[in-house]
This record gives sequence, C-alpha cells and structure tokens, in this order.
Amino acid sequence: MRRKIPQEKKFINDIHIVDIAEEGKGVGKTDDLVLFIEKAIPGDIVDVELMKKKKSFGEARVVSIKTPSAHRVEPFCAHFGVCGGCKWQHMNYDAQLLFKQQSVDNALTRLGKVDTSKMEPILGSQDTAYYRNKLEYTFSNKRWLTSVDEEHEESEMQALGFHVPGRFDKILAIKHCYLQADPSNDLRNSIRDFSVENGISFYDLRMHEGALRNLIIRVSSTGELMVIVVFAYPEEGQVELLMSFIKDKFPSITSLLYIINQKKNDTIFDQEIEVYAGRDFIYEEMEGLKFKIGPKSFYQTNSRQAYELYKITRDFAGLTGNELVYDLYTGAGTIANFVAKYAKQVVGVEYVPTAIEDAKVNSQINNVTNTKFYAGDMKDVLTAEFIKIHGKPDVVITDPPRAGMHADVVKRLLEMRAPKVVYVSCNAATQARDLALMADTYEIERIKPVDMFPHTQHVENVVLLKLKD
Repeated sequence: MRRKIPQEKKFINDIHIVDIAEEGKGVGKTDDLVLFIEKAIPGDIVDVELMKKKKSFGEARVVSIKTPSAHRVEPFCAHFGVCGGCKWQHMNYDAQLLFKQQSVDNALTRLGKVDTSKMEPILGSQDTAYYRNKLEYTFSNKRWLTSVDEEHEESEMQALGFHVPGRFDKILAIKHCYLQADPSNDLRNSIRDFSVENGISFYDLRMHEGALRNLIIRVSSTGELMVIVVFAYPEEGQVELLMSFIKDKFPSITSLLYIINQKKNDTIFDQEIEVYAGRDFIYEEMEGLKFKIGPKSFYQTNSRQAYELYKITRDFAGLTGNELVYDLYTGAGTIANFVAKYAKQVVGVEYVPTAIEDAKVNSQINNVTNTKFYAGDMKDVLTAEFIKIHGKPDVVITDPPRAGMHADVVKRLLEMRAPKVVYVSCNAATQARDLALMADTYEIERIKPVDMFPHTQHVENVVLLKLKD
C-alpha cells in the first residue's frame, strides 16, 4: 500500500480580515484567493496556515495575530477553541450584534432582493451567559486529549461533555460550562464522578457498547429542573444505583427520568420514558401563561429572550381582538397561546402529532378556549376545504425550521392572501428565499433581528409582510 506523502505546509502573512462569513469565520483576501479563517475577526491582521484550497477560495487557521481587532476580547471559557460551542467568545458583544445584523441584511438583499431600509436595530439578549434552558451531554469512553495531555489512566478517559467538531467519537470533558445556570455544572460533574467511582461504563460510540449514553438537563424560568439519563447497556442494578444517587444528592429535581436507548442514534423521540422520581414534565412561564414541557417537548432554549421574540411577533401582528390567526409550525402552541387573548381565534398547524397534543394541553391549563390545533404536513393540511371550514385568516404567523417553508406551503400562503404575514425565522438565508417567492403578492413593512444565542453566529429574524393593493 502506497503511503500518502504529507504536503508541505503553506503559510500566508499579513492577511487583513475584512468581513465575517455566515458560518462565523473571518474573511480575508490575497491576490487570488478568498480565505475563510476560523477565530479571525474583522479588523485583525493575521498570519495563517492554508488548510484547504479550492479554485478561488481556501480555508485557513490563525498562526499568529499581528494586529488584534478592536473587537477582540479574551475568551471567558477554558474550553474555547476546542469545544464546538460559543465560537464568538473572542469578540465583544456589541460587535457580535453588529455582525449578526449585517448577516441578516446580506442574506435578505443578496438572496431575496429585499429592500432592507426598514430594518430595525437588532435586539440583544439581556443574558449573555447561562442563558440556555436545555443542554444535552454525551458520555464516551474516549476523551478528547489535547497536545499537552500526558498519559491518562482509564478512569480519566471517561468523558461527559460535548462532541469535538469533526470527531463524532471523541468527547471534550467539560468542567464548567457557561451556557446553563446552576446546578447544571454540579449535576454533570457529580454524575460523571459517581459513575467512574462505581464502575458504570461509558458508551463506546464506535462499538455501540457501554452503560451510560447521554445526559439531558432542562431548567425553567419557574425554577423547576428536569434531568434525563439515557442508558444503553447497563448491568443489573446500575440504573437504580445511579438514579438513587441523583435523587438523594439533588432533591430539588422536579422531574427525574431515564431512558434505555439501544438504537444506533441518540434521538429519544421514539423511546419510552421512565419516571424515576417526581413528575414527567416541568412548567415554563411567560406573561402569566404556563407551558407544560415534557422530555420530548420543543421550547425556545433561551427562555428570557423567547419572551422578547414573541412580544415582537405579537406586535408585528397588530392584533385588535377581532382577527382569525393561523399559526403555522406551531410546535407546542407557544406562540398560538401567547397571542390568543389578543385574537378572535387562533388555528395552529404542526407536523409532529405529539407537539399538537402538548399545544392542546397548554391551552387547557391556561383556560385558553379560542385555539384549535391540527397535526399534519403543512402543504396537505392547508387546503381550500380547510380554509373554507375555518375561515380565511386575517393574520398568518409562520415559524418554520431552519430549512424554511416548503415551496408548496408558500404556494398555499399566496392562495390564502391573508392581509398580514409575520414570518419568524432562525435562518435568514432560507427566509430570504421564501420572501423572494412572495414578492409579487406581499410587500415588506418591518424587519427585526433578535439575538437568541450570544457568542454564536446564529440569529433570529422577524419580518412583517402586508398584502399589496
């Protein structure tokens, strides 16, 4: 077998970083290449090593910073650069907001040919640390070792943390994560240490063997706490041993659950949930409304900023109490129930049947009587017959997944000709694509980006469309 000859490293000096790409990398230019550079910030002057090269662009990594950007700050997390999260920690928050607004502007103008002169300033998050209400960790018997690590004992190779980017089988052992408030870090570290001390094996992601697989922690704005331990192949007595330890050490847990998942993938939506202690849900609260959150429920992961996002959505809708509202991709009916008291009726549609059941429960526990929810593929549900039965909407609120709306759903919207459409998106590129399809029928009245995820490149965007005369 012929050995692969290592290529000679290529270094390029004095690259001026002039922009930032949609995936969060800095953009620099040479005479013949556009370079996308991890951890580079506009304003930096850097020396780089070229890692990949295509015809007109390349990917590079920073070797040294000749002149730091005025936006550059010291990352606050010891795991920055290895962990795949919080990639913009090295940039001050004002700059993050600036570049997020710029990314929305670029996507809408370049892909959707949208006039962004009506775009309002981005709404920043009040919390820039400990803002997530849900985190998912992975157990692995193969800890990621950095270049400075020495030989490790077998027990030290047992990791509980996040995947290292590009390495599905290697897990970065996290000591302190700044994404979720206490007792999240204490919970994770205590569970890891107890499991190692008591010989409970960690999952092997290649061989698909071992006892412990995943840990999910959910906290709510009401102070409630859900912990889900996912086992794969536990030995006799190990489930009881670990779960009783968690219950006794953390009596504040509202919902303590476990799952036995022996599939090849980590998804839990098709798995049976076992209640070890407490109830099988926790409550979230927003403007006096309670939302029941189960282990499989979707809820915006930044609770405090979700409230701001939904207030903007409601404001854009301009409800007076007389409107029929269609809430598309309603999920667990959070937006539908949030706007219901300002509307005559709200009809929610969602693909996932279990989410629709959650939506109905959320209406019941809040005594909301003017909502109706339907499960099914959006393009199949929104038929002429459906509209004939429920009525033509005065306002459509649509909050699709990152892929945006299916072209057939956009077609249904254009057929309905609702006077107003409020489009909430977590991906400005697919939102821009959909807006371009609607441009002949609707004009854009307002645009408002909202930052839900500080220290990442991700940004939400809300657009108000009005039917043209």
